[in-house]
Amino acid sequence: MKLLLAALAACVALATAPPAPAATPVKTLRYAFRVAETGFDPTGISDIYSRTLTAHIFESPYTFDPLARPARVVPLVAVGEPEISADFRTFRIKLRPGIYFADDPAFKGRKRELTADDFVYSIKRFADPATNAQAWVVYEEAGIVGLTELREQVIKSRKPFPYDAEIEGLKALDRYTLQVRTHDPRPRLIESIFAGNDLYGAVAHEVVEFYGDRLMEHPVGTGPFVLKAWRRSSQMVFERNPTYRERHYEAQPAPGDAQAQAIYAKFKGRRLPMVDRVVVDVITEDQPRWLSFLNNEHDFIERVPEAFITQATPGGKLAPNLARRGMQAVFTVAPDMTLTCFNLDDPVIGGVTPDKVALRRALSLAYDVSKEIRLARRGQAVPAQSPIVPATSGYDPAFKSEMSDYDPARARALLDLYGYVDRDGDGWRDLPDGRPLVLTRNTQPDSLSRSLDELWEQALRAIGIRLQIKIQQWPENLKAAQAGNFQMWPVGSTAASPDGQEALQRYYGPASGTQNLPRFRNARLDALYERMQALPDGPERDALFQEAKRITVAFMPYKVHVHRILTDLEQPWMSGYYRPLFWLDFWQFVDVDPARQPVR
Repeated sequence: MKLLLAALAACVALATAPPAPAATPVKTLRYAFRVAETGFDPTGISDIYSRTLTAHIFESPYTFDPLARPARVVPLVAVGEPEISADFRTFRIKLRPGIYFADDPAFKGRKRELTADDFVYSIKRFADPATNAQAWVVYEEAGIVGLTELREQVIKSRKPFPYDAEIEGLKALDRYTLQVRTHDPRPRLIESIFAGNDLYGAVAHEVVEFYGDRLMEHPVGTGPFVLKAWRRSSQMVFERNPTYRERHYEAQPAPGDAQAQAIYAKFKGRRLPMVDRVVVDVITEDQPRWLSFLNNEHDFIERVPEAFITQATPGGKLAPNLARRGMQAVFTVAPDMTLTCFNLDDPVIGGVTPDKVALRRALSLAYDVSKEIRLARRGQAVPAQSPIVPATSGYDPAFKSEMSDYDPARARALLDLYGYVDRDGDGWRDLPDGRPLVLTRNTQPDSLSRSLDELWEQALRAIGIRLQIKIQQWPENLKAAQAGNFQMWPVGSTAASPDGQEALQRYYGPASGTQNLPRFRNARLDALYERMQALPDGPERDALFQEAKRITVAFMPYKVHVHRILTDLEQPWMSGYYRPLFWLDFWQFVDVDPARQPVR
């Protein structure tokens, strides 16, 4: 009887107990890349897709205000503004104490604080020849005293890079003070190498030593997210860094920017990041990526595919059926460019002799950029006149050049003049020495690339040149370009800072094989480039930009096509997205409402 009474009492207690609190829903942001990633080690990547991922894992001393237009550099792990000498040669950056790397087995159970030495080490990794860092040229151009000299010594001696060697221009003055000294004035050094999480964030030496050749799979930084799962070229899962410091949403949107003002009013002071989890799928084909968004499988679509832009935003406005679903559109004239890269080391299309230059200029004149904008891009672009992109220094909307001209008659005349004629009567032009003239365009297996390939094939057929198409995945094409094993390859480039000189790095001789994929070498342009680095912004530097642009058009190592108009769409349960301009991180600045998200 006592046992029975006790059991009844327990049942009554359970019946009257308050219900357990509901578990806090996990806020998950899900979207898709159109191109596969290559990895997560900053020294081993150059593509924008991998850099978008690393931008959320690592942190640089400074970053960009997420809403300010024009762009504004603000402290991230630094304390306040840097101390800069009057001659722009000495820079001191104070780091904020109490910032920690994400927990990782590499640290053997201890909390690892970020220090100035971590930035010294991370910069040295780019100088180490063994890393073959794609972005080394940025540090080389910075002219840090002693850094390039040490690299050259290592190359000559073929010995391992001495990471413990002291470098005069790169020092940790104390635990939280980083000092950089340069040979020449560098007025824009902070925004060029200290305001980009993707490539210039701090990496801990323990992580590099612990993971070795598996480092591309194990990124560990101080940023708001950590990598939890990776299926190469398929899906990546990131979670909120559980040890991330207390950081809140702050910004200074322009007074007349209604969209940015509304975002700031909603999120001001919110703790970052606002989402708990991010899932990035890789869907290279436009149609399934678009359908995944329409079917609510993704929370937003970054860059609506050109093939579906008239369905999404006819006439530059959100389609009524999507508006009724509560979606939001974000339109941005991007600080970017699309290009066709010509390999100047190739025996057919390369070289800088008059006949080779004439061939590339004829190819450019034969191609109709306006047709590309109208048919392939559905009006979502403007013609480019030079490699300097909108919203950067050196960009002049009034500048006009041959770059965007469509003149097949002039193209044929150039080819005739320099001996590219049909010698055997088969209807196709031959090389001046009589060999067949056949060009190969490397490309990717997606619908936009197919459309562009068709336009190029039609354009060259109209002037009597045969074109072959070689289809590979983007990472394979990048490797081929870096190795110089290609003739033509379409690429895109997005500015990482407000300085237009960054785009000219693609033409700078010492960057051949890395940023300078065509391997273009021109002494005058190199001299202009180096002079521009030391000058503050102003009329003298603007004049050098003008001359540099004319050189890029005259020799045509790239055919610069367009500056894109990008359209991004948010589902009704997502908010806060405002396309970054010169930076790549945004996950921490957006929010999703799980109560409104569909069950997946």
